[in-house]
This record gives sequence, structure tokens and C-alpha cells, in this order.
Amino acid sequence: MQSPHQKLGPTRRTLLLGAGAAAAAAATAAPAVAAPGSDSAGSAASGSGPAAASSSQVVATNNIPSPDDLPLTGGPDFPIGLFWPPHPYESTAKRFTEIADAGFDFVLSGNYASDGNIFQYQLDLARTAGLQMLISDDIQIRNMSRWFSISDQPADFLSISPAEAREFYTRARDAYGPYSSLAGFNFYDEPGAGWFPTLAKALAISRELAPQLLPYVNLLPSDDPAYYNSFVDVVKPSLVSFDRYPLLADGQEDGNYFHNWAIVRDAALRGNVPAWVFIQTLAYNGHREPTAAELLWQVNISLAYGAKGIQYFTYWTPEAARGEGFGPALITVDGKRTPRYAAAKNINNSWLHPVGRELKPLVSESVVHANETPLPNGTVGFTPTDLVTAVTGSPTVIGTFRSRDASSTDRWLLVANRSHSTASRTTLTFNPAKVTGVDVFHPVSAKFGANRGSGLPVNLPAGGAQLLHLHTR
Repeated sequence: MQSPHQKLGPTRRTLLLGAGAAAAAAATAAPAVAAPGSDSAGSAASGSGPAAASSSQVVATNNIPSPDDLPLTGGPDFPIGLFWPPHPYESTAKRFTEIADAGFDFVLSGNYASDGNIFQYQLDLARTAGLQMLISDDIQIRNMSRWFSISDQPADFLSISPAEAREFYTRARDAYGPYSSLAGFNFYDEPGAGWFPTLAKALAISRELAPQLLPYVNLLPSDDPAYYNSFVDVVKPSLVSFDRYPLLADGQEDGNYFHNWAIVRDAALRGNVPAWVFIQTLAYNGHREPTAAELLWQVNISLAYGAKGIQYFTYWTPEAARGEGFGPALITVDGKRTPRYAAAKNINNSWLHPVGRELKPLVSESVVHANETPLPNGTVGFTPTDLVTAVTGSPTVIGTFRSRDASSTDRWLLVANRSHSTASRTTLTFNPAKVTGVDVFHPVSAKFGANRGSGLPVNLPAGGAQLLHLHTR
């Protein structure tokens, strides 16, 4: 029996491209069909889609903009974002101001926003509130990056040509580009590795037609370095974002959380792009509701591992009908603030923004766990260096950073409490032959204060961290 997709192919293609399609696209007669369906709320959605074209067919990736020149990844401010914003009926000026007041910089659209008119309305609200948006689920972007592979071979089933992909992207760009709050587009949430060649083509097209916009992809949690390295090598992304939620319902941590972070960190350094992460704000299947200290702990562990962007999963609470057992997030299903809204507001405004501004331009050099036995999977234990000769006391995670300026020998340390339930007391001892001074960052003033002596006590609350600047010779 002949496939109904094959019989409907040309008509469906005409409907997709419309009367305004480019001549080159209209001339292509290969069948294509848009697969109906929708994402689940956030990182639970996944899939690899139809078979992608081979990597040999990837569109040339010349003139890839530097992350320094793109929205959110560029500029001095540390980007703090959220997923699952207010749904369309709650998309109001008051709600978007509430988001900005909590210290968020950008919104990943979702929560049943999938119509172009809604996106334009939300972009206007974001612009007024001083927020930026990454648009998810726009039908044009989905057609070119999720529902179809991009192929030069007209006979490839469930594919579109590069010319057709350009037509789709042009429509999205022209529809939302006039809004200054548009930061870019979310091309795919949690793609399988088989989809990377098509994403490479989609991102190349986006850079060709709108080099000023951020092309965003968020990856699956994985313990396989090849998954992230392939993403960097094939897709040539502007950032590496992933989600892994470490706070389990039995009171334990995900045993491979640090391992996953270490892999992502390596991949981001490999691609010379920022690493972003989602943090868990709510209970859902197999995961517990975080405390304020556990929110802070996720943020600070991520900073120690080199995060250059933090995203909250979720902001608004997904409704029960989504079937994943979601508990209250920062805002409940019916729009009320939870204690985690206040906690996130405090973290974002009083700590993450000021310390993130210091860390954003620096390069992650190493991450070690001190005073922890046994070491978690994938972690590296502390050993003395020519700068730090000893770390004594409580278990601590230390991220070391350097300047991009190769002539600078100074280092920065993000010292994070390993525990999200108890305070820590740790002492760092420095080599006086190498370290001439240690400055401690004060987030209230956003300035460093000098510290004297070769030893520095670091006392931290549960989930807390401290940033140090080591002057060296």
C-alpha cells in the first residue's frame, strides 16, 4: 500500500511553504510531512527524530559569530534565565515585571505559547520589563530544525531542502526580529546525536540570515563524553547547555551529577564556548522539592564547574495533566509565589549577578574536590599546587579560573561548600613564594577586599560559596 505521507507530500509541502515561498523551494517536489506532536514541559521532552543527513552534507560553517558578540553569551552581565514562564492567559505586564524583579534576564518561551501572535505579545512585554526572550516552539523553526531533516537530496523522506529551511527561518526572523527583546531561537530541546547534522545546517542558516541572534540548543543529560563532543564538533554551537537534576526523592544526590558536569565542562572548553545548565526548582517523578540552600548549592557547584549561564527549571509550575508529578516551582499553577521565588530572587540579585559578572570573562582551568572521601564519580581530588599548598577542614569544591589574557598569571578561586545541608569551615593555605595577595569578593559592594596572611579561613553556609582573587608572581 502506498504511504499516505507520500500521496499527501506535495500538497503538504505547498501548505508549509505557502504562497510566499522562494522559487527554488517551490520547485522542489520531494514529499515531506510534518509530524504532529508537542514537547513535554521542559527537559522531559526528547527524541532523535527521523534519520538525519550524513555529516558530509553539513552546510559550511564559515563566519561563526563569537559568543562574545551574541545576546546573553556576550556582554558583561551573567545570564540568568527561566523555562516554563507564565502561560498566555497570565502573560501580563505585572507578571513579566515579577520575573525581572526576581533577577532574571531572559525567558525561554513555553507553557502553551506556540502562536506567533502570542510570541509577539510576550516579546513586547519582555521589552517593557527589560527582559530578553529565546523563542521556543515557533512552527517555522520547528519545521527547519525538529520536524524535518535538512537535505540536498530531494528523495530523502521527511526532509526539506536548504532553500526551504532558509524560507522558514526568514519568516521567523521577520516576524520577531523587530522586537529588541528577541535574543534568539531555541532550535531543539534534548536532541539525539543523530540529529546533529541537521542542527548544524539549521544553525549555519540562522547565522547566515541573522548573525546577531543566538542559536540555542539544550542537550540531554548523559554520561557519554562522545555525545557532547560530537555536538561541539558537528553542530559548532554558540554554547553548550544541558539539564541534569541532582536532588532525588530519597534524599540522595544523583551519583553521576558531577561526572556529567565534568564532561560538559570539557566539551565547552573544547569548543571555546560557554557552558550553561538548568537547575532544579521543584519536585517531580523521582526528585524532591529543593530547599533554598539546595537552590544555592546547585548554582554554586555549577559556577565552580565553569557555568557561564544559569537557567531555572521551572519558573511557573506545570499542571498535573502533564503526567510527571510536578510539585510547586517558583510560582504555583494558580499563580502564587512559593518560598522558592523569594529564595531565587535573593540568590539572583544578591549573589549570582555580582559574582557571575566577575566569573563570566574568565576561563575555567580546573575543578577539584577537597576533603571528600570517597570522591564522587567523575571528580578529581585536590592535590597541592604551586599556588594552593593545602585545603583543610570541611569537604569543598574549588574551581580555578584564569584570565583570557595569557600574560596574566593571576588566578581566581570559586570555593563552594560541598554540602547543601550543613555549614562548612575550610582553610586554604597559599604558597607565599607565588601568591603575593588574596582578595575576597564582597557581593554587596561588588568589590574585592584585601586579605593578609598565607592562610585564609573560608566559612560558608549550606550551599554557599566565596570568590577569591589570587595575585601572583
